[in-house]
Amino acid sequence: MKYAYYPGCSLERSAASYHTSTMAVAGRLGLVFQEIDDWNCCGATEYFAINLLPAYALVARNLALVPNDLTELTAPCSACYVNLKKTDKYMGKYPDLATQVNQALVAGGLHYDPGRLQVRHLLDVIVNDVGYQKVAEQVVKPLSGLRVAPYYGCLVVRPGNGFDNPEHPTSMDRLLRVLGAEVVDYPLKAQCCGGHMTQISADVAYELIRRLLHNAAEYNADLIACVRPMCQLNLDAYQSNVNRHFGTDYHTPILYFTQLMALAFGMSAKEAGLGSEIVSAHVALSKIGVEMPKQEKGKPRKRPNKQALPMPTMPDEEA
Repeated sequence: MKYAYYPGCSLERSAASYHTSTMAVAGRLGLVFQEIDDWNCCGATEYFAINLLPAYALVARNLALVPNDLTELTAPCSACYVNLKKTDKYMGKYPDLATQVNQALVAGGLHYDPGRLQVRHLLDVIVNDVGYQKVAEQVVKPLSGLRVAPYYGCLVVRPGNGFDNPEHPTSMDRLLRVLGAEVVDYPLKAQCCGGHMTQISADVAYELIRRLLHNAAEYNADLIACVRPMCQLNLDAYQSNVNRHFGTDYHTPILYFTQLMALAFGMSAKEAGLGSEIVSAHVALSKIGVEMPKQEKGKPRKRPNKQALPMPTMPDEEA
């Protein structure tokens, strides 16, 4: 099973653990991910609010760079996945947009025919192409006794983009159960974490994050499993800010679902990319006998500033 692979900017830096664990489990599952040569940023959410045509051209460049012998493109990041899928879809739906985008791509000697690629999220590929049975065959250290809240976020399963129920997704729930984890009821599993709201309004952002942490705590979750770098960043890096803001005392680790897969497959914490979390997973993972990498203890990634940074006013455009 071979796919073109778009890691996106976060997996090169703040979400490097997502990339590490993805590559680790891919090898066990027979997945071959061929990274797109010379890929560029997908523009996240901001660029589409500033200037639509360059935004679509920026994303389409990545689609055009996929070798012709590959017909499926995988992205672990939900935002990258949505941007790639949306660009392919809208270029096919609106011929004028496709013409203008391809005119822009000519400068780089590129061209993209909409519909040539099927854009897939990593979770979709694992549960639907690999399948739960094959995943189960790789489990040698079940996550027995570990209570996990599955957090999908608001992008990956939304109508028109997703592969699961948009309001009550269950694909990751089932995957985590196959790994041996105790999956807790998590009613807010598809609610928004606020995205970049931390840089616009701290009050709004912290309340959105607090609700997610509180909901997991209500069900005594040991940790939250996620599928998007921004979600992981917000819940992990801003958890202490939320505690200061509301006088709460949350200490909930936020891990990627691929990290839990790696552990269940018998890999070490280091192989699973563990150790760079801001909220330590040491206590939670000790329940399943995981020893955290000693060289990583006390060396989390840089914390965000306490105060939210101002952002420029965006023009009122519809993506």
